[in-house]
Amino acid sequence: MADIPSFEVPPHMRDFAESSLDQARKAFASFIDAARRTTDALHGSTELARTNAGDAFSRGLDYAEQNVRAALDLAQKLAAARSFPEATQIQTAFLRERFAALQAQAQDLNGLAQRAFHESAERARTALQQGGDAIRKAVEQGQDAARHAGQEIQQTTAQLSH
Repeated sequence: MADIPSFEVPPHMRDFAESSLDQARKAFASFIDAARRTTDALHGSTELARTNAGDAFSRGLDYAEQNVRAALDLAQKLAAARSFPEATQIQTAFLRERFAALQAQAQDLNGLAQRAFHESAERARTALQQGGDAIRKAVEQGQDAARHAGQEIQQTTAQLSH
């Protein structure tokens, strides 16, 4: 069998390969870090939405309790009424008071929902923008590393061919 000639890789080629791999690792680490930060920020947005939904539910229960207590108080007052005109007056006052209370409750819940929506949307927008910027930067670093590696390969190839 014929002997296969040994070919030694020049030291600058090995250095170049190590440098290129190091740059690729750094670009990849930067990309993954940006993706994780984006995921964490989005998780924070969903946590905010969950908390806001819990607050709205709790507030709704408070309002339901107030409304039931008011209805029970009405029933007690009506049971104690001495005449039909007095009962009508009690009923009329109750309706006015409950209508105003229900309007205030609806406005409060609407405001709570709007604030929650805007807070969550703003957080998500910011997280996605920051994540996108970080990922774009990582991709640019990877592209720069690839361009640099291509230039090094061309230079090395030119040196080896001479």
